[in-house]
Amino acid sequence: MAHRGVKRALPSGGGFTLIEIMMVMVLVLIVLGISTVFFSGMLPSQNLNAAGRELSAMLRFARLLATNSGEPRTVFVDLETGRYGIQGVQTRRIPQGITVKVTDVLEGEITRGQYSILFNGSGGVPWGRITLSGGKRVLTIELDPVVGAVIIRQ
Repeated sequence: MAHRGVKRALPSGGGFTLIEIMMVMVLVLIVLGISTVFFSGMLPSQNLNAAGRELSAMLRFARLLATNSGEPRTVFVDLETGRYGIQGVQTRRIPQGITVKVTDVLEGEITRGQYSILFNGSGGVPWGRITLSGGKRVLTIELDPVVGAVIIRQ
């Protein structure tokens, strides 16, 4: 039997050309650039939400400490340095770009200095409002004197 020459097709490379790879890289960079702009606009909003949650948690913790020990606890908000905390327990810093304003029944709006919120031994607190603002959003933390609750409003 005579062998016939069988022709086999040689593989044609089967890969991508340099131009195809570069076009995909350009498209990926465009998508990343657009998503970066989108997510950077959300960052101040997330900082405001996080600061509001942390401050309200600090107020609730001070109320809990006061009711458990039967002794008054003071939460301070230093509007000059951007710090807040429970006197003698812990302090935190308000993130950059967030402004704080305190509204008191007797003193009105307070935007400078240090303000103290006193939780008495039974967990009661005088009425007050802490307003956090960052960018176009405003978040309000209200202190309810009747039940001593800390309420966040957006």
